[in-house]
Amino acid sequence: MTPSVAPRETARPASPDLPFDVEADVVVVGGGGGGLPTALFARWLGDEVILLEKAAELGGTANKAAFWYWVPNNEPMRAAGLSDTKEGYLRYVARLSHPERYDADSPTFGLTEWEHAALSAIYDSASPATELLRERGALPYRHCPAVPDYWSEIPEDAAPYGRVLVPVDASESMSDGGKHAVRTMSAAAERDGVDIRTSHRVQRVILRGGRVAGVEASTADGRVQRVGARKAVVFASGGFTHDDDLRTNFLRAPVFPGCAAATNEGDFVRIASAVGAQLRNMNSAWMCPVPLERSGRPDLVGMFSVAGDSMLFVDPRGRRVVNEKLPYNELAQAFFRWDGSTGTYPDLVLVQIWDQRSQDHSASDEYGRLIVPPGADDSHVIRGETLEELAAAVDARLASVAARTGGVRLADGFLPTLQDSIARFNGFATSGRDEDFGRGGTPIQMIFNGPVKEEPGRTNPTMWPLADTGPYYAALVTGGTLDTKGGPRTTPDGQVLDDLGDPIPGLYGVGNCVASASGNSYWAGGATLGPIIAFAHRAASAAHAERPALVPTA
Repeated sequence: MTPSVAPRETARPASPDLPFDVEADVVVVGGGGGGLPTALFARWLGDEVILLEKAAELGGTANKAAFWYWVPNNEPMRAAGLSDTKEGYLRYVARLSHPERYDADSPTFGLTEWEHAALSAIYDSASPATELLRERGALPYRHCPAVPDYWSEIPEDAAPYGRVLVPVDASESMSDGGKHAVRTMSAAAERDGVDIRTSHRVQRVILRGGRVAGVEASTADGRVQRVGARKAVVFASGGFTHDDDLRTNFLRAPVFPGCAAATNEGDFVRIASAVGAQLRNMNSAWMCPVPLERSGRPDLVGMFSVAGDSMLFVDPRGRRVVNEKLPYNELAQAFFRWDGSTGTYPDLVLVQIWDQRSQDHSASDEYGRLIVPPGADDSHVIRGETLEELAAAVDARLASVAARTGGVRLADGFLPTLQDSIARFNGFATSGRDEDFGRGGTPIQMIFNGPVKEEPGRTNPTMWPLADTGPYYAALVTGGTLDTKGGPRTTPDGQVLDDLGDPIPGLYGVGNCVASASGNSYWAGGATLGPIIAFAHRAASAAHAERPALVPTA
C-alpha cells in the first residue's frame, strides 16, 4: 500500500538550475488553520496560489480543534460598546508572556522590540483579517461574549470578556468548530481558484538569485515536484510535536507527544535552518494534559476540560498536588516539577480518580475528557469496586507502561495517603472552598468544569465529595503538547529572518512552525488561532508586494 505521506529527506536547498514543474505567484506550504487563510488572503489579492499539503487531506490540527479564535477589539465587541484598547491589550499580553520583565511604566511594558512589534501586529490585524474571511464566506463566525480570557481576574486584563469567536456552525458546546472551519475555508479556496495539492511533502527550498524561488516536494507515490514561486513561499506547516528528537532536545521538560496533527514533525525548523534562519522560543509549547496511554496516537485530543466534580488528581504517593480545573496549559505545567533531592519528576504521571456519581453525570466525549459515556473508547479507564482494588489496578497499569515513564509505580503508602487526600478534598467540597489549590476560584475554571449534577445551594460547582463506596474509576495522565510554538524568527509580516536579523528574500512563515512572541503563556481560548489568522493576512499582503522573479519552467 502506498503511504499517504512521503518520508523526510535532506533539507539542504535544491539545485536552482533545473526547471520547475509548475509555478505560481505564491506557494503556501500547509493546509491547516494557518495555511488555508494565508492561501485565501493571497488569492483575494489577485495572486496565483498553489497550496501544498503534506497529508492526504486538508485541515491538519484544526480538524480536531474547537477552533475558538481570540480576536482583540473584534467587530462584535465594538458594536456592543465594549472597550478594548491597544494599550490595554498590550499590558495584558506583556504581563503574561514575559512576567519576569513586565514593566507597567515602560513604553513597551518590558517587551523587546521584536516582541512588542509582533504582539502589536496581532491587535492591528486580527479583526480586519477575521472580517475579511467572514465577508467572503470563508469563515463565518458567532460571538462568544460570555467566554472569559484565561487570566480574566488579573488587573492587567481590561477587557476580560468578548474576544472569543467560533465558526457559526459549531455546536452549542463549541467543541466541533474546527471541522466547520476547515470545511468552509477549503470550500472557499476551491471556489476562488487556489490550486490545492495534497500528499505533497515539501522537503527543501530552492534558492535562485539570492532568494527563495520555490520548493521541492515529494509525493506519496515517490515523485519529486519542483514548484516555483514568483513572489514568495509561505510555510504554515505546524510545529514539531511529533518529532521525538526535536521535542526532546528543545522543550524544557519531558513533554509527551500531544494532539497536533501527526504530520507536525518540525519540517520547517530543518528547512529554514538550512538557509540560515535564526530560531526563537524553541523551548516553549502550547500544552495540555493528555491520557498517557493515548499519547502519540493520531486521534488524540488533549484534555481541554477535565470533567467531574467528585474527581481529583493524585501523585504516585497518593497526594493531591494541583488544581484540577486550571486552564489546560497551566494544568500541564504541574507534571514537570523537578525534585532536586531525588533527581526525578515526581509528578510526571498523575492519577485522575472519580466515582460513580461523576461517571453517571459528567461523562462526555468532547474536549478530551476522560470520563466517557458508554460506547466510547474507554481503554484508558481503570476500575475498582473499592479503593484497595483501584490502587492495585492502577499499579498494574503503571507497570504495563513503565518503559515510557522511567518506571513510575505507586509508593508503598499510596492507599492510606490517598484515603487521607480524599477525606481532605471531601471537606473542601462540602464547604465549597478549596483551601489547598483554589479550585473553582476564577471564571474560566467554571467554563472548564464540564457537565456535573446540579446540587441546590452549592457554592462551588467544581467540587463534590467522592462517595464512601465504589465503584471507583481512574486514568493515568501526563503533560503533552497541543503543538510547539518555536521556530524561525519572523518580522510582524511573516518574513523569515537570517542570523543577522535580515529577511531571507522570498521566505515567509505563519503559525506554529515559526517563533511565537507569547513566551510560555496562553492568554485565552483561541490565542493560537486568532493571532495565526492575523499573521496569515499580514504575510499574504507582504508576499503580494514582493517583486515577481522570473523562474524557469519545464
